[in-house]
Amino acid sequence: MLLDRFLEHLTYEKRYSPHTVQAYRRDLEQYARYLSGELRLDGPENADHRAVRGWMMHLMGAGDQPRTVNRKLSALRAFYRFARTTGSVPTDPTALIDPPRTRGRLPEFITEPRVSELFASLESPRDERAVRDRLIMELFYGTGMRLAELIGLTLGAIDPARATVRVLGKRSKERIIPVGPAILDALEAYLKVRPACPGDPGAPQPLLLGPSGKPLSRRSVQRLVDHYLRGVTTQGKKSPHVLRHTFATHMLEHGADLNAVKELLGHAGLAATQVYTHNTVEKLRSVHAQAHPRGGARGSGTNPKEH
Repeated sequence: MLLDRFLEHLTYEKRYSPHTVQAYRRDLEQYARYLSGELRLDGPENADHRAVRGWMMHLMGAGDQPRTVNRKLSALRAFYRFARTTGSVPTDPTALIDPPRTRGRLPEFITEPRVSELFASLESPRDERAVRDRLIMELFYGTGMRLAELIGLTLGAIDPARATVRVLGKRSKERIIPVGPAILDALEAYLKVRPACPGDPGAPQPLLLGPSGKPLSRRSVQRLVDHYLRGVTTQGKKSPHVLRHTFATHMLEHGADLNAVKELLGHAGLAATQVYTHNTVEKLRSVHAQAHPRGGARGSGTNPKEH
């Protein structure tokens, strides 16, 4: 089946993560169900640009936001590129499709005072689980790593002697990130209470474990991050990615080079990192408007008095 071949291509040739491959599978299976149910078409190979456009209209009519539709269209484009390469379709039906417009949205992040409040609440862990949670939060904020990268850390990933952590990022690309004293202190405390990990002791062991010694799941980490962020912010998103955004924003606010932040985040190109500069520009704009005698909004202030 063409879909299965495409997913194998993403897994073994493109080396996408299992999470990403599953996302592609869900989107493409949803598309296939639409084709068979609404248009009575037997498979994506028989669809044309009208069918693709109809699916997009169907998604938006069901309440999907333009950003979500764009993501699903991206999966469809990748599928049809593969289908053309393998000779399974003569043309790409997504070539004539324009993506729906989306409004620009700045990454959400936590302010520095709120971050200080967050880690103040973790300074004296109450139990072994809180010791582990402190390390997790320190790693997210101190390195900007992704959720999948944190879960994939092995027992020897953090090198205290060199003060670095070895991270396996997207497409199995490895990078080395410096770590500060806060992370090393949290690691030292955690290793004293870390439960034993069942299985072959000679095999690589996950760094972060649950109380039973099993590796942490994505959902469990998402829940604990949400729990701690609820204590310091009322903003909508309270996810590990918010801490990644916070890391990047605070680095740039304190003068970090954009290319250096790109490398730390593991971005393939600079464009993905540049979005964080908008946050710093907006902060500077706010400071300028408040502090400069002629920096307010147009028409909102009075002329300064002459001396």
